Amino acid sequence: MNKPNLNQFMKKNKIKNTGVEVTELSFGTSSLGSMPDTYGYEVPEQRAQETLKRFFQGPVNLLDTSRNYAMGESEKRIGIAIKENGGWPENFVLSTKIDRNMDTLVLDKKRTRESIEESLKTLNVNSVDVLFLHDPEYVKDINDVTKKDGALDELFKIKEEGLTKAVGLAMGKIDIMFPMLKNWDFDVMINHNRYTLLNREADEMYSYAHSKNISIFNAAPYAGGVLAKGPSNFKKITYQDATEEKLAPAREIEKVCKKYNVEMGAAALQFSMKDKRITSTLCGVTSIQSIEKNLAWANTNIPEEFWNEVLKLPYSTKDPESERNYTPG
Repeated sequence: MNKPNLNQFMKKNKIKNTGVEVTELSFGTSSLGSMPDTYGYEVPEQRAQETLKRFFQGPVNLLDTSRNYAMGESEKRIGIAIKENGGWPENFVLSTKIDRNMDTLVLDKKRTRESIEESLKTLNVNSVDVLFLHDPEYVKDINDVTKKDGALDELFKIKEEGLTKAVGLAMGKIDIMFPMLKNWDFDVMINHNRYTLLNREADEMYSYAHSKNISIFNAAPYAGGVLAKGPSNFKKITYQDATEEKLAPAREIEKVCKKYNVEMGAAALQFSMKDKRITSTLCGVTSIQSIEKNLAWANTNIPEEFWNEVLKLPYSTKDPESERNYTPG
């Protein structure tokens, strides 16, 4: 395997006609706020701050968070880093999300306004570059989101007010997401865990979004970690304990990786990055080492023979979280 050049220029792509340009690799911060119930480990405050300082050095320019990641701890840590940095750096892109009230599960017009106001205060900024409506599949009443003068109307009003440059939809369940994409003029979308070497459930939706000039952030290309750490070391898929039967497709990918001396993480990441429909591939980071590893994987030279073989392997088109016992925060 050729040694990667970490100083290599990173391509940028535009988000629709918003003027926002994002690097083809971007970093997410759900785990940076420390979510042990989801990821299985803690992230201490000092490590989080060191990671954020490294992010500010580039070359990746997009940082994505959410009002409710780690019950607000992710935004809090980012806000501290922004303040210590003297503000959000020029030409970097800050993305956060409107979230439901975690006690009542309500996400309506009022909660949408509360969420952005809380985010701006916590992040120590006057505006964000990208603002998503997050996880409507878990709200108390989705009609509060979609009705006239509901949460989505308020999201677009926030854009009109200049508090964000781009608005989007971020969620998992495609049976709910796809119809919403067809009914609203979003600039951008995030879907996670559904377009990986193991799963292609989002394929049709991505083709539709691309045809409508909706920018696509493909999140979680490592299927919760198994495609980064390998099925021998990590026996979970999409945050769920996995049986040997469920791990079998990952083991087949691992065999092809070993045959061509390609790191599994590099293959998983570049599978997403090489798709021309995808604007940016969003990977969670929790340390300086995870940033460096993602950069190395993004710049690894992978032979075409590898792709010819690995893309012939079977994959799922079913919801990878259908059996997940979801625990927020």
